[in-house]
Amino acid sequence: MAKLLEGKPLAEKIKEEIKSEVSSLKKKPVLASIQVGDNAGAEAYVKSQKKTAEGLGIEYQFHKLNQDISEMSLIEFIQKLNADKSVNGIIIQMPLPSQIDYKKISQFILPEKDVEGMHPANIGKIVFGKAKILPCTPAAVMELLNSTGVNLYGKEVVVVGHSEIVGKPLSLLLLDKFATVTICHIGTSGAGKLEEHVRKAEVLIVAVGKAGLIKGEWVKEGAIVIDVGINRVGDKIVGDVEFEAAEKRAAYITPVPGGVGPLTVTM
Repeated sequence: MAKLLEGKPLAEKIKEEIKSEVSSLKKKPVLASIQVGDNAGAEAYVKSQKKTAEGLGIEYQFHKLNQDISEMSLIEFIQKLNADKSVNGIIIQMPLPSQIDYKKISQFILPEKDVEGMHPANIGKIVFGKAKILPCTPAAVMELLNSTGVNLYGKEVVVVGHSEIVGKPLSLLLLDKFATVTICHIGTSGAGKLEEHVRKAEVLIVAVGKAGLIKGEWVKEGAIVIDVGINRVGDKIVGDVEFEAAEKRAAYITPVPGGVGPLTVTM
C-alpha cells in the first residue's frame, strides 16, 4: 500500500520559511493580482491566494477588470504595474476571456515580477538550469518528489501531458536531475502507446485533466505517482489516475484533493 504524499504539511513548512524571510525585509512585499471578468473558479483561487499571502505578511493587491477589456488595454494596465516600484510581483488569474491570448499577455510582465515563472525569459532560464522563478505547479511537483528522498538520477520518469504550464517546464526540471524523461500526450494515446509507456515509469506524473485516464493496473510496482489532475465527477473531486487500484501498487502517491494543490498556491 502506497505512502500518501500530502501537500499540506510541506506547504506549512515552506510557509514558515517564507514568513521569516518576509519579516526580515524592510518593506512589505506587494503581489498584484489581475482578474478579467467573472469566474467562480478564479474567485475561489483569488480568495485562497489572498488568505495565504496575507498570512505570510505579503500585501495582496487585487485588480478586477471588465470582461470586455481589449488586449491592448490589459497590456497597458500590466505596464503600469511593471512601472510601479511598490509592486514586486504580478499574477494573472485564469481563465481569460476569448479576446485575450495568455501566451501573448504573459510576455508583457517584467520577468522579475512574473511570480508564475511563465515569461519566456524565465522559461528559458530553466533550460540552462539557472531558474530563480519557477512555474508554480512544476515547482510543487519537484518539492513532493524531493520529500520522498528518492534520487531521480537515471530513473525512468514518465510525464503524461505536455502543457506549457506543467508538462513542458516540468520535463526540463526533471532533466536537470538527470532523470530519463518520456513525455506522453494526445499523439501517444492516439498511437495506442500510452499504457506501454506508463507501465515502464518508476516515477509517473500525470497532468491532463481527464478522470481515470490512467488505469491503476498500469502503474509499475513501487512507482512514485504524482497526480496533478483535478476533475469533478458527480459530487467528488478526483485525479487523472484511478486512485484505489494505483495505491495498491505504488510506493508513494498523491491524494486528490490534498496532494499537489495545497503546495501550488504556496509555491
